[in-house]
Amino acid sequence: MMLPMGDIHDPVRRQRYRFSHDGPDLLADVDTDPGGDVPDHEHPAQTEWWEVISGEVMFTIDGEQRRVGPGDHLRADPGVRHAFVNDGSSIASLRVRVSPAGTLEAFLTEAARLARAGAFDSRGIPSSPKAALELLRLVLRHRHDIMVTSPPAARALSAVLIRLP
Repeated sequence: MMLPMGDIHDPVRRQRYRFSHDGPDLLADVDTDPGGDVPDHEHPAQTEWWEVISGEVMFTIDGEQRRVGPGDHLRADPGVRHAFVNDGSSIASLRVRVSPAGTLEAFLTEAARLARAGAFDSRGIPSSPKAALELLRLVLRHRHDIMVTSPPAARALSAVLIRLP
């Protein structure tokens, strides 16, 4: 598949990202293939907004599921767990704003690189001890911006890591 210039491709999450900035905020245009998802996570100090441009997506925000389509807007405040899946049959396009940006672009770019290298599967299970170490380093570097909360073991690890200086 040929990707437009500047796209970051994550084959595990089945998504493509295009990043830009608006002052302190990160903006992302996200195309999610059928079956693509963002696993359960939270941002300790950031608010995330989504606008669905095309397709339909099932969001789970603070335990509540909501199917959304073109023109719908959603928000997750700091500390609120959220996830989504494109359980439809066509590509879903979303416009995302994260405020403040923090290091989220670097996290997503590195996670996509690790996904392309086969470091983990769709459940976040590392493919080798070396991959597990790389994933741990990624989580450590970005622990103040994102806490992975699924599977449950990742949530427990994130709770410990966020307390580190």
